[in-house]
Amino acid sequence: MTSAPDPQAPDAAPSGRPPRRHGADLTRAIHLATLAELADTSLEELSFERIAARAGAGKASLYRRWSTPAGLLLEALTDPVSGFGDPPPQPRTGSLRTDLVRLLGAFADALDRPHGRALRPLLAQRARHPELYAEVYRRVVLPHKEILLGVLGAAVERGEAGPGALGVRTAATAPRLVIAAHMEHGTVPRDEVEALVDEVLMPLFTAGGGGNVPGPEERSTMGA
Repeated sequence: MTSAPDPQAPDAAPSGRPPRRHGADLTRAIHLATLAELADTSLEELSFERIAARAGAGKASLYRRWSTPAGLLLEALTDPVSGFGDPPPQPRTGSLRTDLVRLLGAFADALDRPHGRALRPLLAQRARHPELYAEVYRRVVLPHKEILLGVLGAAVERGEAGPGALGVRTAATAPRLVIAAHMEHGTVPRDEVEALVDEVLMPLFTAGGGGNVPGPEERSTMGA
């Protein structure tokens, strides 16, 4: 029995070596190879040589376009095709539970894709690479976190959640639960997302506990 190919994985040539690509196809292959390399190894091991071999590209083409593997990684993570791109629209169903299930379900799905699998080791190694993580946080993590704060803020305005739902630690609980479940199980199916929302997050947010409500400057510094 054979499994279906990953639609985002670079195509392999009949010989087993990746085919040569050009233009947008080459860029996409390089992005995906970069993300896959990080997911399989570490930031310390990420190199143009390994990325080029995985993408079926010449090393010279990578050296011409990017100054460092970290710069290439940042581009891959933020690319709208291979990476996270812009954050999704804020769910506005009028129900905190439904909004959370949709938002966190999309996040769980993203963790199963190449850019999500690459984000996990980056989060784990952020203390050793603070400058890179700070840029990833600014361009990837923070915009998505603002969507969650928007969902919680709307629930507070409706009277569905207490103001403590916007506390720094309380709001950060939602993505951390999904990341922890993904690291433990390898994937987070929709029924697990619903269980996290029903058993942990809804009681937490509707109780309104978890610290003081942050101002705009404090929100901008919230960690992952």
